[in-house]
Amino acid sequence: MTRILGIDPGSQRTGVGFVDVDARGKCTYVSAHTLKLLDAEDFPKRLGLLCDGLDALIDEWKPQHVAIETVFMDKSATSALKLGHARGAAIATVVRRGLEVSEYAPRLIKQSLVGRGAADKQQVQHMVRLLLNLPEQKIQADAADALAVALTHAHMSATSGRTGIDLAQLRRRGA
Repeated sequence: MTRILGIDPGSQRTGVGFVDVDARGKCTYVSAHTLKLLDAEDFPKRLGLLCDGLDALIDEWKPQHVAIETVFMDKSATSALKLGHARGAAIATVVRRGLEVSEYAPRLIKQSLVGRGAADKQQVQHMVRLLLNLPEQKIQADAADALAVALTHAHMSATSGRTGIDLAQLRRRGA
């Protein structure tokens, strides 16, 4: 059994989700969380909360693999920069813990779960609940997005294993 940590980085809320994957590629829900960062008095302290929260969850759930969503162009340059800082803080935290990171574009995540890269958030959340057999469970949007990242990594890793195509090459093809 392999445990995957999925991260949907954000400067206000960061989604974190854990799934287990068996040798056949079947995914099982483990846990999902939203790190709320707005309680911090300034932006640097938000990044500190993100790192501390991620450290605590890694200690608790002990993942073997980490997958994170890449930065997309946001409404403003300032928002994109803040998202990039949050993403960098998350990556530094997991790399410092000795975990390898795989990165996935939002379009590839949507395509992997829903079948089309332009899917909306409700479609992604629906597929996350369906794939993890959580039909009645309410999952916060950022946590659901993090689970989607973890599921994408599980699917891409299984495809890589079956085809012998390098995982990085598969990510480039799907982006």
